[in-house]
Amino acid sequence: MNLELQGKSVLITGGSKGIGLACARAFAAEGCRVQIASRSRERLEEAKKLLGGQATTHAADLRDAKALRALAEACADVDILVNNAGDIPGGTIEAVDEARWRHAWELKVFGYVNLTRELFARMKARQSGVIVNVIGMAGEHPSFEYVCGSMANAGLGAFTKAMGKGSTAFGVRVLGVHPPATRTDRIIPLMKAAAKEKLIGTGSFGQMIEPEQVADMVAFLASARAGKLSGVMVNLGS
Repeated sequence: MNLELQGKSVLITGGSKGIGLACARAFAAEGCRVQIASRSRERLEEAKKLLGGQATTHAADLRDAKALRALAEACADVDILVNNAGDIPGGTIEAVDEARWRHAWELKVFGYVNLTRELFARMKARQSGVIVNVIGMAGEHPSFEYVCGSMANAGLGAFTKAMGKGSTAFGVRVLGVHPPATRTDRIIPLMKAAAKEKLIGTGSFGQMIEPEQVADMVAFLASARAGKLSGVMVNLGS
């Protein structure tokens, strides 16, 4: 299927591995000009090689307000933003103390909100743009053993719906994807923290999909094929 994305510019946060890298590959295959952001310069260079050298890289820690604004400035003209960077630990409320909780949310919650704030304003001025938030099924199926992530994902789902309901008045669409457990290097420690022997087959860890499946949906939602959709979350699990 031709998604009519040829020549579009896309910024993907957390783009050096996992779902983010899969998204970069999907958009590159559609002829997009791909930009990826990550904290690790080394991983970004490895990802660029995997993308055949056809990507612009940005080393930035989105917990740092100055670095986030610099990234937004460098990518001010992107047509598509994919918010994907996140590293929320598993564990119960007793296992995740306030410092770890705040540290996690600075990236996954406030990173999404703040980068959206920066780039939505630019898209609004151009009357054109798409923002896709990669969030997680724990937002729909909260888990006692993943309480920090469940709360973050539920909030980001609401953020996506709220933004998307009003953004179309300015030519901008905002959508989101809730992947279930996805086969990346993060899933094993998360499942261990969630006492996987009790959760296999149930809740947010009850199924496993591939990063490419998430990426295909993200690319579709960003395309003109989904041009009537905004303010919706697409659940990739059940």
